[in-house]
Amino acid sequence: MGPAAPQAGTPATMRALNQRLVLNRLRHHGEATRPMIAGDTGLSKPTVGQALLDLEQHGLVRAIGRSAPGPGRAAVIYRAAPDAGYIVGVDIGRHAIHVAVADLEGAIVVRLEHANRSRSATTLLRTVVDTVQRAVADAGLSGQDIVVTVLGTPGIPDAEAGTVSRAPNLPGWERRGLLHELTSALSADGSEVLVDNDANLCAVGEYAHGAAQGADVVACLTVGTGIGMGILVDGKLFRGAHGAAGEIADLPYGDIPAGVAAHRPGPVEVIAAGQAVVAAAHGAGLSAPTAKAVFDLARDGDERALRVVADEASKLAHVVSVVTAVLDPALIVLAGGSAATPTYWPSPCTGS
Repeated sequence: MGPAAPQAGTPATMRALNQRLVLNRLRHHGEATRPMIAGDTGLSKPTVGQALLDLEQHGLVRAIGRSAPGPGRAAVIYRAAPDAGYIVGVDIGRHAIHVAVADLEGAIVVRLEHANRSRSATTLLRTVVDTVQRAVADAGLSGQDIVVTVLGTPGIPDAEAGTVSRAPNLPGWERRGLLHELTSALSADGSEVLVDNDANLCAVGEYAHGAAQGADVVACLTVGTGIGMGILVDGKLFRGAHGAAGEIADLPYGDIPAGVAAHRPGPVEVIAAGQAVVAAAHGAGLSAPTAKAVFDLARDGDERALRVVADEASKLAHVVSVVTAVLDPALIVLAGGSAATPTYWPSPCTGS
């Protein structure tokens, strides 16, 4: 949008709308001929032909062949060009930063993991930007090739204030104006930058391509350094009145241990997140450095690790029971750094 943007109802506007209709048809439903696109969109064949020509010139679609021989002339087959632009996804965690670069069809080109040893927001910001730039370079791309950059972060992002609230595991991350600095650095080459809660993005991903496809009400429970939850209703994120829906770390769970400030982090996070698993393992005489290491020991049959994991499962079952009673979801997905692979439960309320 800008001073030169076409005005509503003008030929330029109609041409742009037609191009978007045709492009969306190809992106969401796959390759097609001009007659097929016309039938699916309701546009005339000449209009579709002009839109395809415009999109080809901009590198957004390409001809890939002709339809099988038959009566009449073979029709040209078109498809959306997946390499017309690229998307960067960033997961900002307490112990690691994960970056993936994908084309417009979602095919991963590069994955990169970088240890997060940052002790300040400034250092973490610089580390995120450097890691993204390295991933883009590893993909053989430049910053101008990136059309959208999506960042997942613990806590509740506030775009207006440029800050993140309820992110106690990332030192200094709640500093006012921080997100403005981060988005400014990542958008320097023209990329659009979107920032959202990591559990919310996890729920969107599971709904689009994972275990939650087709479920009308989904709860995605993430367990890592912290605990969070994303909620989808009819395919749309449910954020609550203040954006804090799903902040289940604050759920009550017995007495808060000595030395832990109330709700910083929340009670459930203190007793059930990854560090709690490690602490329980150390108390049982194990030297496992991470929650994943504890689960690996349990998988290998270590009796002490099995007891720790059983206790963790009991705590998570309590959280799941609360979520089920309040939301009545069709599906609950368990994901995050403490889950080696996503796991899901049909809601007990469905009778499954």
